[in-house]
Amino acid sequence: MKNFVITVARGFGSGGRAIAAKLADELNIHSYDNRILTLASQYSGYPEHYFKEADETLNGSLITKQLQALPKRHSPTGELSRFTSDDRLFEYQKIIIEKLAASESCVIVGKCADYILKDYDNVVSIYVEAPRSYTLRRVMERMDDITVEEAHHLITKTDKYRADYYKYYTGGNYWTNPVNYDLTFNNARLGDDRCVKLVLECMKLKFGDDFKEYMKSIGKNI
Repeated sequence: MKNFVITVARGFGSGGRAIAAKLADELNIHSYDNRILTLASQYSGYPEHYFKEADETLNGSLITKQLQALPKRHSPTGELSRFTSDDRLFEYQKIIIEKLAASESCVIVGKCADYILKDYDNVVSIYVEAPRSYTLRRVMERMDDITVEEAHHLITKTDKYRADYYKYYTGGNYWTNPVNYDLTFNNARLGDDRCVKLVLECMKLKFGDDFKEYMKSIGKNI
């Protein structure tokens, strides 16, 4: 089959990043999250003429090589700052995401990828959330030296930042709108592994025999 993309939007502490990583492992593809922001930040510092030519000068294979050269971020990190728009930076992220979707199968975490790729027929978009009791426990298990109060504050601020970011760059849409996604999960009820299985089932239904053949090609039956 042609390449496919899974976009993952998630509340902080919901386990969305872990689900994205497990999906990438199961499908033998790459998962991209903060490396997209890092690469976009590098490009946005280039002269204006380079920015205008970016859609022609960047190709999928080059972007993949550059993203893979960047270090992964394994520990969870929240966002305590107030959202401030950067249209130039977002335009670079958009270019990178579109180039990835056109050139390789991958998982893309955050960055309004579901909205950017909403008209692509090779995309499955998911949203992962969980009640505060679950996200609080998960954040405290994975972050050292954080108090309950600090974890509450970090979750609230990070989710507010993501909501504001999404609203601004989608022209007023809201981040938790289920219409944006093919699937929405309460991870406290399902757990990471069952969420992964449900995404794979959705892909089988959406992409049909092509997806089944792809799974067989990597030694897996579904």
